[in-house]
Amino acid sequence: YFLKPCYVWELKENFLDLIKNLEDELERIRPLKEIDENKDRALLIFVKEPKDVYLEERIEELKELARTAGVNVVGKVIQKRTSPDPRYVIGKGKLVEVMITAMRNRANLLIFDRELTPSQVRALTEVTDLRVIDRTQLILDIFAQRARSREGKIQVEIAQLKYTLPRLRAKDDAFSRLTGGIGGRGPGETKLEIDRRRIKDKIAKLEKELKKISQERALRRKRRKKLNFKIVSLIGYTNAGKTTLLNTLAKTNYLAEDKLFATLDPVTKLVRTKNGKMFLLTDTVGFIRDLPEDLKRAFKATLEELYSADILLHIVDASHPDFENHIETVNQILEEMELITLPKILVFNKIDLLENKENFSPLWLKNLVSKYKAVPISAKRGINLDLLIEAIENKLFILEKEELANLHSFFVSPEKKDHPIVLQEHKLF
Repeated sequence: YFLKPCYVWELKENFLDLIKNLEDELERIRPLKEIDENKDRALLIFVKEPKDVYLEERIEELKELARTAGVNVVGKVIQKRTSPDPRYVIGKGKLVEVMITAMRNRANLLIFDRELTPSQVRALTEVTDLRVIDRTQLILDIFAQRARSREGKIQVEIAQLKYTLPRLRAKDDAFSRLTGGIGGRGPGETKLEIDRRRIKDKIAKLEKELKKISQERALRRKRRKKLNFKIVSLIGYTNAGKTTLLNTLAKTNYLAEDKLFATLDPVTKLVRTKNGKMFLLTDTVGFIRDLPEDLKRAFKATLEELYSADILLHIVDASHPDFENHIETVNQILEEMELITLPKILVFNKIDLLENKENFSPLWLKNLVSKYKAVPISAKRGINLDLLIEAIENKLFILEKEELANLHSFFVSPEKKDHPIVLQEHKLF
């Protein structure tokens, strides 16, 4: 019904009851999702601290993570703070802005670009009445969607259970909302009514099964060594083009999507070069900055493949604006895994996308390649793959291994002396 304009004191009914009824009606008619979409609608929340110089890169990466998870990003909220608020991460005033922005954009999900404590999630959920997840939970959800093999599913489930364990509280807790949608794609058995002991038992059972799979992998690696096959492992930041390169070199057709974490399960294929050389090429899960520790531990069995490699091919998306930080992130993880001293070839992929970038020049690319002693290629278009194969053969099969810098004399096409890369497709086999 409609009320004529009047002063509050002229109302014949209880003012607080009127406000509550209006709020209930607004909540009832507010759609949580687009009618024509079966996607969560999310606001991304960021805190910019004084020393944070990579905010734009973090924003783009979280957007890409959300897209990969199937989330529709409808906006973002950024607050500059010297440090995060211990209760709400952001200030109360900014939290009001978040709630208003969420209502205007019909958002039903808040995604924070940092790991939240259980108490922060509860506090934020109680105030906003929205589902709240953090970057870790978003990555876990992507892994849950992407896992295909039994091993991959076990590893993801272990990570999810370990993430959930400290966050279990009463049945009516804020985490009771995590029953579906992004951030709630859990293993199913881990509902809040299940006590900690049962979850710990489940983790122990899964880890035992994973250990058995790890032992089977070790036997396969041992058999490969007996056959005297050289092993080359692909590593790199997620979505750098590792699977595309595997498909091109090994003539396979594994799923290669323009999404983060398209590959979770390791794949090993035989590659034959035009010189009659053979080696095994292994694709592994991509890395990302601040990879959740539980995921690192859970995927230890998968990453054990790297320890048997003769060479690591470090694939870098050279067209990405933050590629230098991607290199640093991968090197940090390799150092943590005590793999940093393993022979490596740095590969700058997607060079075909660089020519369309603003301020691009052939000299810039030539200097960049020389600086990093990298092999510039395009796995998708087959550019310079013969140079990559030559670099691999030099590392694997030549006793007196030459430095990759010696290959740079081949990067200039005789037909295009003004261009530092060979922009043509090469047949390898």
